[in-house]
Amino acid sequence: YKKGLFPMADNANSEIVNLYQPKKRFIIPIDSFHVPKKLFKLFKRNNYIFKINNNFENVISKCQLANRKDNGTWINSIILDSYINLHNEKKAHSVECYDQNQLIGGLYGVQIGGCFFGESMFSELSNISKFCLLYLIAILKKNSFSILDSQFYNEHLIQFGAFEIKHKIYLEKLTASINNNRTFTFIENFQEVLSLLQPNSHK
Repeated sequence: YKKGLFPMADNANSEIVNLYQPKKRFIIPIDSFHVPKKLFKLFKRNNYIFKINNNFENVISKCQLANRKDNGTWINSIILDSYINLHNEKKAHSVECYDQNQLIGGLYGVQIGGCFFGESMFSELSNISKFCLLYLIAILKKNSFSILDSQFYNEHLIQFGAFEIKHKIYLEKLTASINNNRTFTFIENFQEVLSLLQPNSHK
């Protein structure tokens, strides 16, 4: 990650992991993150419970099994075990959404300094993974993170203001941010989460 690479397997049964370094990197802005009005209203009214790092193994396992358009996953057993180890070393984090005590959505990624490298998300009900993304943005914003890396272009993230940058510019931003001392700290007060997102919801 520090060298601008990220790992993916070809499929769940693959016995190797490939390293990728795309010519353009897909970035989700933290300070200028855009929240669609309709989504913000739904998020504001939701009755779900959000947590971080409560059940990381379950989150990554559900991401591996999530139904995707190409019916594939880049999460093989090597990646699964590696990221669980990273989580145990407090270098990988999850944002989770619960209905009562049932995990219904979440996302996970790797943290180095002021950078968060988003890896995958899953949702068992409509909009839940988006709610987790909103919570993630609030956490990153409050704790002064600089980069939220989403790796490859994803048209579904354009609505949040995500954009591509050239690899050279990405490396410059990465180098400037990975040594920053930042903590991935949960925000207990949901109203604070809303206030962190509010200024960008009507742009």
